[in-house]
Amino acid sequence: MEYHITLPSKPRVVSEEGLQGVYEIDSLYPGYGHTLGNSLRRIILSSLPGAAVTQVKIEGVPHEFATIDGSRETVMEILLNLKRVHFVLHGDEPQTVSLIAKGPGEITAENFKLPSQVEIKNPEQHICDLSGKASLELEATIERGLGYVAREVLTKDKVDVGTIALDATFTPIRRVNYEVENMRVGDRTDFNRLRILIETNGTIAPREALEKSIETMIHQLKAVIGFQEPSSAPATEGKNEPEVGGTSASKIKVADLELSARITSALEDAGIKSAAGLTRKTASALKELDGVGEKAIEEISVALAGHGLTLKGE
Repeated sequence: MEYHITLPSKPRVVSEEGLQGVYEIDSLYPGYGHTLGNSLRRIILSSLPGAAVTQVKIEGVPHEFATIDGSRETVMEILLNLKRVHFVLHGDEPQTVSLIAKGPGEITAENFKLPSQVEIKNPEQHICDLSGKASLELEATIERGLGYVAREVLTKDKVDVGTIALDATFTPIRRVNYEVENMRVGDRTDFNRLRILIETNGTIAPREALEKSIETMIHQLKAVIGFQEPSSAPATEGKNEPEVGGTSASKIKVADLELSARITSALEDAGIKSAAGLTRKTASALKELDGVGEKAIEEISVALAGHGLTLKGE
């Protein structure tokens, strides 16, 4: 029976409305729908960077349990409202935003004074209501990160007096769910269709969130393809090794092969100390070492040939 390899389709847009998107991937092997769906869901929730408020300093407020004269909200409520502001940070360095406002009236995220590296996606977010001649003056530190980080982790060092540290939810994802259904591919009806729903906070598009999560998965899987080459010869080296003139190949040091100093140094830095170690390497594996190119491979091959040895075949 002839065997055909069936590859899944690229993601297809089912719907995109506002901050929410629904996408489908067809022709997945039986069981792969849940495998891929669960993996993508975990990556989307944990590995997409975002920005959040990590520290706040309010003028005249010593701690988070205080109150502000003329403010309808307590300091704790103001902090919760600040955490609902969706910041976009262009760059990796923390930035400071400031807010100076006077009553009476509603204070929103639009009142923030922002540096060029920061923007706000929901400027209508309510901060507090001030009455009469009440005023609010604060500074907030915006940082970039992943997932959820407790303030104890963020503030490894003690914060300044009057500075309030906050737990930070960096993820730009509000919700992500997936479902799997069977579909027909050829004569089979047990292939999977994966449908995934993504809702963001507006700092990233749902489609971009899916694309980045797929790229992250591919990057991680590529890193684990193949096996590590041994960094040094095993302790049992010398047993069952070819002998050259009655001398085991393991006893022929790299330094004795009369290679150029640059090549000898590159091999020794990689943990290859003997001719036996070289014979277990392929030419392509050696080319991955710094300072080893085509000419170096030729020089190594000639030196090994002089002792009746060769590199490992590809």
